[in-house]
Amino acid sequence: MVRFCTRYWSVIVPLLAAVLLALSWGHELGPVMVTLVTAALVGAVLSAVHHAETVAHRVGEPFGSLILAVAVTIIEVGLIVTLMLSSGEKAASLARDTVFAAVMITCNGIFGLSLLVGAARRRIAVFNSEGTGAALATVATLATLTLVLPTFTTSEPGPVFSASQLIFAAVASLVLYVVFVMVQTVRHPGDFLPVEGSAEGDIEIDAVADHEEPPTGRQALLSLGLLLVALVGVVGLAKLDTPSIESGIAAAGLPQSAVGVVIALLVLLPETIAAVRAARRDRVQISLNLALGSAMASIGLTIPAIAVASIWIEGPLMLGLGATQMVLLALTVVVGVLTVVPGRATLLQGCVHLVLFAGFVFLAVSP
Repeated sequence: MVRFCTRYWSVIVPLLAAVLLALSWGHELGPVMVTLVTAALVGAVLSAVHHAETVAHRVGEPFGSLILAVAVTIIEVGLIVTLMLSSGEKAASLARDTVFAAVMITCNGIFGLSLLVGAARRRIAVFNSEGTGAALATVATLATLTLVLPTFTTSEPGPVFSASQLIFAAVASLVLYVVFVMVQTVRHPGDFLPVEGSAEGDIEIDAVADHEEPPTGRQALLSLGLLLVALVGVVGLAKLDTPSIESGIAAAGLPQSAVGVVIALLVLLPETIAAVRAARRDRVQISLNLALGSAMASIGLTIPAIAVASIWIEGPLMLGLGATQMVLLALTVVVGVLTVVPGRATLLQGCVHLVLFAGFVFLAVSP
């Protein structure tokens, strides 16, 4: 029995998470159920990574890294909209806090961790500067249009867009995201593929995973289905944990914006683990595709969805960042450009991004 569970854990865990989600939905959770939900959440994250890697191996790059980023973001959007509809004015800034947290986590946390792991293995992490630079430029444009401009517009009081401005931001975000996906997958896919070789040529590359037989079409379809089930479990169980998170944050005297940070951290766990695994296999480009692709999808899909949902959401929709957040975003973009342009990075660049991420987390809990 133990051997059976060990072999088929990636099938059993998502199904158990879905069953637990169905049984717990709409009920107040006691301490025991909170513990079970948390354990199932961790298991769903690990199984999501496993199935995402299986699907990615079957379809190849750059489609593989795109699948996990889009799947996670679509369900993240559902979580944000659900919480905003249920919480009303209390969640006016939830979309902004979660999207900004996702950008900082991906562009500094996942980005820096991938560079650190890649450089630690081969002393220098190499990647394609053309594709990575294009992705970073798109993320910077999306973040500025949707998160920075609302602070300075004057049509509406406060850091909010007017109806017409929100429509423009939503359409522009969706157009930029669709064009980027077309460039990544159709026009210039080579710009987003791993770069072979580095200056440290005497270090042997562990490329066993690259030579494994890809899964069959049936296995890939099964993994795709289980990936969706696992991701639904991740976001659904995270939503069940949200009241406990909110009460814990309130008891600790932390600002309400910390809720968005915690939600983004939970939802982005599968991509973080997948990115680190790719970096350990000397596939740093795949890690960066995941990081920047997730940031781009988080803005490009969330803002249009929020614009549509604003028809039913009561109260203002606060999208504009504060001064501290804008400084962190500007510093992230500048440092990211300096990191990407050479097409290679050392431990230093990875540590710089991780320190920026640590600064974001610290200022989120202690503004």
